[in-house]
Amino acid sequence: MRESGHAFTLPLRGIQLPMRNGVSASVVSVPQGAPHLLDFLAQRMPGISRSEWADRLAQGLVLHEDGQAALPHQSCQPGQRLFYYRHLADEPLLPFQAQVLFEDEHLLVADKPHFMPVTPTGRYVQQSLLVQLKRQTGCADLVPLHRIDRETAGLVLFGKRLHERDAYHALFREHRIDKSYHAVAVHAPHLKLPLVHTSRLVPGKPFFRTQEVPGPANSETRIDLLHTDGLRALYALEPISGKRHQLRVHMNALGIPIEGDLFYPTVLRGPDAPEDFSQPLQLLAQSVRFTDPITGQAREWTSGLRLTLSPP
Repeated sequence: MRESGHAFTLPLRGIQLPMRNGVSASVVSVPQGAPHLLDFLAQRMPGISRSEWADRLAQGLVLHEDGQAALPHQSCQPGQRLFYYRHLADEPLLPFQAQVLFEDEHLLVADKPHFMPVTPTGRYVQQSLLVQLKRQTGCADLVPLHRIDRETAGLVLFGKRLHERDAYHALFREHRIDKSYHAVAVHAPHLKLPLVHTSRLVPGKPFFRTQEVPGPANSETRIDLLHTDGLRALYALEPISGKRHQLRVHMNALGIPIEGDLFYPTVLRGPDAPEDFSQPLQLLAQSVRFTDPITGQAREWTSGLRLTLSPP
């Protein structure tokens, strides 16, 4: 089930809407001509049943801007904002835990396992990395500074102060951060490595895929060989850009799709299919290095996770 609206923390008379079990309030704006509140929510976010919205309202999980609980049959006013807490009644459990590698007053660095989304999405809310870390730290302002795919394991950086977020985002926009991934794929001795692969990436079909098309390149990846073991090889991937599924698409374009990839070259299972924890995507966000724009310190972390083929 999917819910629209984005995470938002609103100052209310000198306080903030509190987190609830690690979940910050999300916001939805009321358009012109909206029906009563319950009807509006059920129509605006049909992925959540009318009866579940009624239950949330009864539990005080939908709030007005003044922090008061909304009532089902209240009239909606154009431009009014309603705040709610994302919740899934039948959320599956993931049999993995993320590890916090570093935390100070500015940053938190987590080592994310395969299958765990960085932020609430689809059938995961409480199991998402962000909600788990908010619950553990009590930091309502925690925000991911970048994303990696749910299927990918490894390092994820979080900012802890909202006013510092743009300074850290600039590291990624301006390519002032060195990121290295490891990936396992078939050994391809015909490829002259290292190499740089560039292409134009656009949304593909089905909606969860990305595809290469003719035109000016908007993505770039450096690829090198780290280790071979018979027919298999461990590759080092350095993305210069950060397009969705970039590493997976680039490896597939070279004829060496990453082991365990369910989307490339063909869709073997959709994103909402039951998980097969025995066959994770063999892609790991392995290391990150940069100069901290707030403290001026040299920062570097390495994932403690491993793929099925590791350096000797």
